[in-house]
Amino acid sequence: MFEGQPKGLYALALANTGERFGYYTMLAVFVLFLKANFGWEAGTAGAVYSSFLALVYLLPLFGGMLADKIGYSKCVTTGIIVMFLGYAMLSIPAGAGTLAAAIMFGALIMISVGTSLFKGNLQVMVGDLYNSPEMQGKRDSAFSIFYMAINIGALFAPTAAVKIMEYAQHSLGVSEADSYHYAFGVACISLIVSIGIYYGFQSTFKQVISAPAPKTAASKDATAESEPELSKQDTKDRIVALCLVFAVVIFFWMAFHQNGLTLTLFAEEYTATHSSGLESMAFDVTNLLLCIVIIYALFSLFQSKTGKGKGISGIVILACLAALGYKYTALSPDGISIQAPIFQQFNPCFVVGLTPVSMAIFGWLASKGKEPSAPRKIGLGMLVAGIGYVVMILASIGVSEGDRVSPNWLILTYLILTFGELLLSPMGISFVSKVAPPKLKGTMMGGWFVATAAGNMLVSIPGFLWGKVPLVVVWGVLVALCLISFIFIFSVMKKLEKVC
Repeated sequence: MFEGQPKGLYALALANTGERFGYYTMLAVFVLFLKANFGWEAGTAGAVYSSFLALVYLLPLFGGMLADKIGYSKCVTTGIIVMFLGYAMLSIPAGAGTLAAAIMFGALIMISVGTSLFKGNLQVMVGDLYNSPEMQGKRDSAFSIFYMAINIGALFAPTAAVKIMEYAQHSLGVSEADSYHYAFGVACISLIVSIGIYYGFQSTFKQVISAPAPKTAASKDATAESEPELSKQDTKDRIVALCLVFAVVIFFWMAFHQNGLTLTLFAEEYTATHSSGLESMAFDVTNLLLCIVIIYALFSLFQSKTGKGKGISGIVILACLAALGYKYTALSPDGISIQAPIFQQFNPCFVVGLTPVSMAIFGWLASKGKEPSAPRKIGLGMLVAGIGYVVMILASIGVSEGDRVSPNWLILTYLILTFGELLLSPMGISFVSKVAPPKLKGTMMGGWFVATAAGNMLVSIPGFLWGKVPLVVVWGVLVALCLISFIFIFSVMKKLEKVC
């Protein structure tokens, strides 16, 4: 999995980890903040939430176009600075009036603009590490590792948000509405860490940070040698294939990003607020981290070629199991309280834990010549996402206002959605970086984000349905859209696989 990867991959991945930690800390509590601070209902809060997400993923199209002209590194650096200013504005406790709303909307715009310069262009730089023929075969695994690093940041974000808010309320005497601003302030710190990593390890990816050279005859000759020459028809076929994939992933992101809206609302309004025994251990991020370490140590145990390596792996596994056993014996008989934002830790946890599993499965299939193509993985991801919301339908049958269901329903849903995400998102990004015409890499990566933006605009639809129709209808709409997308992508599979 990690063997043979360039050091630059890890530097870029860790820089992204810091930025994503701040982003998901903010996102974990954002809808709840809008309701608590401004008193907005679910539909209004959902509209602001989905519009913000749409901007975050729409603007990278323009960020990519700009980077194609002035260079990716310049855009990445500028993006971090602009995002920092946006989070700083969002952390200001300005109350609930018109001025506070104006500051909040201004902050969201700055965060969106900063992300547009940072996110897609950093991913293009990752892809450019694998342009040489000898590195091409490691591209998919590289993006899986990169995607896993994103989720390491997201894994700790909900806990960070909840803990800093609890500290502000209990130790500093801050009201609940104002405590959210402390969570937003965490993002500012994470961006300082991110820019430090980016510049501290820049030497490991210096080959992909140069600005575009002037288009002289000599540079054109050099470009012709380093980039494959495509005919107009090849270019058209690639763009058409990418646009077909973009059309499908719109509905995946509409379904997936319910984690910050309807799934969080379900956690707040219909899920048990107390847990005890073995179940309660799942809500401690330390326990989740120990489980992740066990998974990786198991892979190391079976893949290590030396007795020393196997021995170290075995010791790590035993130590983690002992730590989990101790924490189980130390559980309070009274159990723990569960806060809605904490459920958002499960998706990144599953991504980090299951990435080596999925890579091992696909590696085994590849050795047998049976690994699905990237477009087929994307289609299967849509099917799996639909199954995730079937679980929510089962959880919601017969549930009315005031009822509380087991938190295991939401945990299972996040697990299934994560399987869908691992099939679709890293493979989709890899597909774009591989298929995009060389001179349009930034623009096409921006197109991926435009599709994500369109999906995020649709996120608000279930939010407007919330409380107005039965829960099973809300989830049923998402199931139907996922199944339609699954059928569509397999109907155009020949066109997609033609350019792979």
